[in-house]
Amino acid sequence: MEEVRNTRGHKITLNNRGAGVITGVNAVISFDPNEVLLETEQGVLLIKGTDLNVTKLTLDKGEVEVDGRVDSLTYSDLKPGLKDENGLFNRLFK
Repeated sequence: MEEVRNTRGHKITLNNRGAGVITGVNAVISFDPNEVLLETEQGVLLIKGTDLNVTKLTLDKGEVEVDGRVDSLTYSDLKPGLKDENGLFNRLFK
């Protein structure tokens, strides 16, 4: 039997590398002024930058608002907490 997953969709809206809205967020794994790590419908998303702030969190809608200067967005298909043999998850998000 195939598992049917109810997804909300995933979208990123980023204005001038600053304020942005991310939808399809399942959990906020961690955040600090230089990194925000989110579990999304499309995998784990790492946002790197400076002066990053999670300004609004609405997990029942799956929305997160972030501001600051965004330098990079990186996705991983690995689940948070899982470690592969080579520590790829750890190397990817260091």
